[in-house]
Amino acid sequence: MYVLGIETSCDETAVAVYHSNRGLIAHTLHSQIPTHREYGGVVPELASRDHIRKLVPLIKCVLAEANLSADSINGIAYTAGPGLMGALLVGAAAARGLAWSWQIPAIAVHHMEGHLLAPMLEAEPPEFPFVALLISGGHTLLIEVEGIGRYRLLGESLDDAAGEAFDKTAKMLGLAYPGGPKLAELATFGRERFKLPRPMTDRPGLDFSFSGLKTFTLNALAATEQTQQDKADIAYAFQQAVADTLQIKCWRALQQTGLKTLVVAGGVSANQAIRAQLQTLTDRTGCRIYFPRPEFCTDNGAMIAYAGCQRLLVGQHQDLEIFARPRWPMEELLTI
Repeated sequence: MYVLGIETSCDETAVAVYHSNRGLIAHTLHSQIPTHREYGGVVPELASRDHIRKLVPLIKCVLAEANLSADSINGIAYTAGPGLMGALLVGAAAARGLAWSWQIPAIAVHHMEGHLLAPMLEAEPPEFPFVALLISGGHTLLIEVEGIGRYRLLGESLDDAAGEAFDKTAKMLGLAYPGGPKLAELATFGRERFKLPRPMTDRPGLDFSFSGLKTFTLNALAATEQTQQDKADIAYAFQQAVADTLQIKCWRALQQTGLKTLVVAGGVSANQAIRAQLQTLTDRTGCRIYFPRPEFCTDNGAMIAYAGCQRLLVGQHQDLEIFARPRWPMEELLTI
C-alpha cells in the first residue's frame, strides 16, 4: 500500500509517500519561518494562505520524486488536529478532495500520534509497550503506549508547554523567531551561574508546569545588566532546568509503569541538551531510549503517512467529510 501523507497543522507544509513494505519513499517540506519571523510568531491567516499556495505543488513534487502517478496511491493520510483550524482545513480539504477524485480511502491522523510514532520510521524502531514523552510548542505529554491507538495519559502540562516556554523565554532574551533553537544556540555559550527551579518536581505526580519557571527566569534576567554573557548564562540555566524537570518526570513514569523503554518525540526532542540529559537517565537505569532523527522531530509528512498507513491497513478510514479538530484528546483515538 502506497500512502500519501499531508501535514498542515501549523507553519510547515509537508508531504510524504510511505509504502507499507518498503518504508518511506519520498518526503518534502516547506517552512513558513521567513513569513512569520517579522511578526515574532505564527500568524494563523498567513499560515493558511501559504498552505493553499504550497500544498499542491509539493504533492506533485513528492510524487515525481517517488516516481509515482496518482494511480499508484492507495490511500491518503492527513493531519486533522490538533492545530490551527484554518491550516488544518487546507490539508483536510485537499486530502478529502483527492481521495474522492482518485476513489481511494482517506484517514484523519492525530498530529501528536504522528509525532509519537515518528521513531518507527527508523531502521531500529522501538517495540511496544513503552513510555512516550511528547514535547513540542503546544504540548508536553507523558503517555503509556501499549500499541497504536492504545494510549494512557500519565501527565501533561498544566499551562505553558515546554516548547512554548522556550519560545517565550527566547523573546525575553531578545532572540529572533523561532526562539527555541536560538535559545539552545545561545545556551552553548552559557556558564553554570544561575540556579532556577525545577517546577513540580518537589511533589508527586507526572504533570508539568513551565509558566512559573518562565517568570522566575524573567526576574533573574532583570537582576542582571543584561549583557550578552548574562543572557547566555540565563539561557543555559533555563534550558538545564527544563531538561532536569523532564528527566525527573520521565524516571517517575518509567518507575510507575514498570516499563524499560522511553520514546522521546516532538519538536523540542531535537534539543541536544535535553537529549543528552535523558540519555544519562537511561544509561544509568539500564532502560532504552529512542529519538526520531532531527528532520522528523519537527512537523513532517512522513510521520503522518506512517500513522495513516497503519490505520488504513486495518480498514479504518474517514467518511466523505472534511474532518478537522483544533482540539482532539488522544484518548479518543481508535485502537488497531
